[in-house]
Amino acid sequence: MKNAGYRELIVWQKAMVLCEVVYRVTADLPDSERFGLRSQLRRAAVSVPSNIAEGHSRMSTGDYRHHLQMARGSVAELETQLLLCVQLGFLPESQVESALQLGNEISRMTSTLINKLR
Repeated sequence: MKNAGYRELIVWQKAMVLCEVVYRVTADLPDSERFGLRSQLRRAAVSVPSNIAEGHSRMSTGDYRHHLQMARGSVAELETQLLLCVQLGFLPESQVESALQLGNEISRMTSTLINKLR
């Protein structure tokens, strides 16, 4: 595992795009959610590429797998919060669709990578 090589991982690159999408989508949330869902969504999104990078930079395959699992968990958290935004009427489903699709793809990719590291 190369230390800075995480930037070459397609899953990390897609996770960075996911962050960008989430930041744009959450800008449309009501001001009353500035410290609620907006903050939670952004933290969950940032956690995905951060955990991929941190895990890749560790010197242990077990640590890498653990951080990939945490990234996958953050994707599930993000998906739940986006669906809640739709359910509460804060955002239309069409606006969160690309983030949900990208999150699903990232989740599948992290699962594949976890399985390859076993």
